Amino acid sequence: MIETDRLRFRPFALEDLPLLIEQRSDPDMYRYLGGTRRQNPEELAKRIQFYISCFETHGFAMCPMILKETGEIIGGAGLQPLEESGEVEVGYNLIKEYWGRGIGTEAARAWLDHGFRDLGLDRIVAVAHPDNIASRRIMEKLGLRYEKTQEHYGEMCVFYAISADEYLAGK
Repeated sequence: MIETDRLRFRPFALEDLPLLIEQRSDPDMYRYLGGTRRQNPEELAKRIQFYISCFETHGFAMCPMILKETGEIIGGAGLQPLEESGEVEVGYNLIKEYWGRGIGTEAARAWLDHGFRDLGLDRIVAVAHPDNIASRRIMEKLGLRYEKTQEHYGEMCVFYAISADEYLAGK
């Protein structure tokens, strides 16, 4: 599975659902993840099933982000199909305690590397709530470019993308 200097990832399991619910019940975390409409126990139970199924089907998915130093799950990151668009999305989220430490960038970079180098993807996209400046900074820092604003996950999102050629040329 994927590892970085500070992080490791593994597929989600049903046993992770209580922690996922706990972490995503923080208003500062869920405000950019669809709010309580998408971040509630019923929807998260469906979402974790999606992550598990996605990994079984595609060999990639959103995964728990584990801090190597402590073994603590501090969020999630990974690749997943972006709804019905046919695109592959890189996503990342962190509990508030770890914001501002470069961990989101480290996680997203690891998944972009995996997607382009190991999986041979041609293009990876990312979406975020327009007001989520921290997420947009991560996308831009990693070379993704803004393409448009459109609806995803039931709300308007900024849509960024990068091709394998662009990403690998920047390495």
